[in-house]
Amino acid sequence: MFDNLTGRLARVVKTLRGEARLTETNIQEALREVRVALLEADVALPVVRTFIDRVREKALGEEVISSLTPGQAAVGVVYRELVHLMGEKNDALDLATQPPAVILLAGLQGSGKTTTAGKLARWIKSELRKKVLLVSCDVYRPAAIEQLGTLARQVEAEFFPSAVGEQPVDIAVRALDHARKHYVDVLIVDSAGRLGIDAAMMREIGELHAALEPIETLFIVDAMQGQDAVNTAKAFADALPLTGVILTKLDGDARGGAALSVRQVTGKPVKFAGVGEKLAALEPFYPDRMASRILGMGDVLSLIEDVQKSVDREEVEKLAKKVKSGKDFDLEDFKQQVAQMKKMGGLAALADKLPGNLAQLAQGAPGMDDRAIRRIEGIINAMTPGERAKPEILKASRKRRIAAGAGVTVQEVNRLLNQFEQTQKMMKMMAKGGVAKMMRNMKGMFPGMR
Repeated sequence: MFDNLTGRLARVVKTLRGEARLTETNIQEALREVRVALLEADVALPVVRTFIDRVREKALGEEVISSLTPGQAAVGVVYRELVHLMGEKNDALDLATQPPAVILLAGLQGSGKTTTAGKLARWIKSELRKKVLLVSCDVYRPAAIEQLGTLARQVEAEFFPSAVGEQPVDIAVRALDHARKHYVDVLIVDSAGRLGIDAAMMREIGELHAALEPIETLFIVDAMQGQDAVNTAKAFADALPLTGVILTKLDGDARGGAALSVRQVTGKPVKFAGVGEKLAALEPFYPDRMASRILGMGDVLSLIEDVQKSVDREEVEKLAKKVKSGKDFDLEDFKQQVAQMKKMGGLAALADKLPGNLAQLAQGAPGMDDRAIRRIEGIINAMTPGERAKPEILKASRKRRIAAGAGVTVQEVNRLLNQFEQTQKMMKMMAKGGVAKMMRNMKGMFPGMR
């Protein structure tokens, strides 16, 4: 989402790299570029003005220590101000109340509110180990009620039924009573949205808030809406005592201005970000990590957390023992490694959290998008156990049979075998402790690696 902004900021740093020190003149020129970059990213104009003023003030007073170039010093200032702009720290959900803790979700239709309700339920269940009940008060769209029921089943949360024709406040009050009687820890209420802000919607959400007295009132905003998202956020913040914001579709190809604007416009913290369509694709929002990503420095902490959650440690230890003992790394092992990658959303999902140069390398790696991962699994599944254990027996006739079974060409089977061969060599080097040699050989696996 921030590719264009990241690229422009990188050019600013490159320009300053040749300067001997930070001066009013070169800072002014750099800030002009930063201003254009932010406006192109659809950041709200008042936010851009405030941001530029703060960066100018801090940069002019910045002591450039001898070990830093002016470009690095400027990046330091921009980084700190981006973190400040987005809220300094992650604000966790506040569920410290007599159960059930009520979370009311508000937002426009199409902002991803219902899907976010399911994602949030899953996150609370898996991370906080709490019993969750979902209820839909969107009586204007039967599909919304049905969708929330489906999501509740998928995340193994409880669902309180509602129907078109019922009053939203009546549904909410009954759901709250049910939650109390059945020892539910958290009640998530999905409210109705509209295509635009109107008095009826605001009155209804106000009545729901008064009846439920939620501990968290979260505004769901589509990060792809840009300036419109910011204006909507302000209207909701004026009408409701919001406690936080959840940004959706942060993995989209829009310009991302809402992510940088919404905190300052509403005065409320961004608590979560939706980073994909899958139900697991909801992350706590960390301003410092997001600032690192915007500046092309990656988000290694989130990457490590993703790996720890997704990787099967038992399988990894089993593979490590196999490699250490000098046993051959076979196609069955290769398939398991590909499956681990798939669980983490594929290489493309991880690339966004890598520093700029490594992200480009990962994105350029052959055959590692989601479709290619599925293709790899299909080809290996079309082989016999003997062929997976000893791929050297795969001659032309066997390859033709495998290609037909997997619905691919023989060339694709050959491409997979080449990738496997490179990985197998790498594993053998690891077993012998030849890490330096392994790094040199990785150039063959990933074109463009230096």
